[in-house]
Amino acid sequence: MAHGNGSATMSGTMPERPWRALAAAFTPVMFAYGGWQTASFAAADMRDPARDLSRAMLYGVLGVVALYLAVNAVFLLALGADGLANTVTPAAAVVDHVSNRMHIGASVMAGCIALSTFGFLSQGMFATPRVYQAMAADGLFFKAIARISPRSHTPTIAIALQGTFCAIVAASGSYESIMSYVTSVDFMFYGLAALALFVFRARDRMRSDKVGYTVPGHPWTTAFFMIASWIVVGTTIYSDPKHSLIGIGALLLGLPTYFVWMRLRKAEPDIAV
Repeated sequence: MAHGNGSATMSGTMPERPWRALAAAFTPVMFAYGGWQTASFAAADMRDPARDLSRAMLYGVLGVVALYLAVNAVFLLALGADGLANTVTPAAAVVDHVSNRMHIGASVMAGCIALSTFGFLSQGMFATPRVYQAMAADGLFFKAIARISPRSHTPTIAIALQGTFCAIVAASGSYESIMSYVTSVDFMFYGLAALALFVFRARDRMRSDKVGYTVPGHPWTTAFFMIASWIVVGTTIYSDPKHSLIGIGALLLGLPTYFVWMRLRKAEPDIAV
């Protein structure tokens, strides 16, 4: 296995802190499997969200798992265990190996990464602004952010805000540091979402008209997902405490802002500042 944090040598010797190296390796892996949750941001635009949202998440995750496992199988078959352990750019190495031409792999994979980046940015730019728009519509953000363009039927101001924010974050540090910001916070909320399901089920038991989704394997599958998510948070903080805590600190800065907006909404319930 190749480690990006330099804790293991290329000769295959064990790192001084194997658990820290393992934790560092898990961070980008789990980040790569993220993104499924943004489907919920577009639930208001779905014709039948009760049916389509769960299917979108399930099929999306299964598709990503199948794709990633297939890619890793190709890496292993083409390079072997030793070759895979001695490269930090396996995709480029595979292209070099298949084409029998050195250094062409880096150029080919640079183009593929650029194309993939556009896909990732598109979902971030067009899904996340829906959260800002919904907050503004509920009186928890500036009123202008809730505006929907009559021409494109999209929250144009919210999209511009998201683009500005992303540019600031992109200029704030390296890819690895930004990934630590995001992973620790994302998986913290994945675990909280699973915890919320226990709360909802407890409420349903106290009601005569039970509502909600059927969750296969609940409560065991839900508990497993919740614990696994918080283990990822813990390993991310352990492997990169500085940047992980910066991300969590930025999240906590939102708490006083939230309470300010709540007070404003209670004072003037029909006006969003």
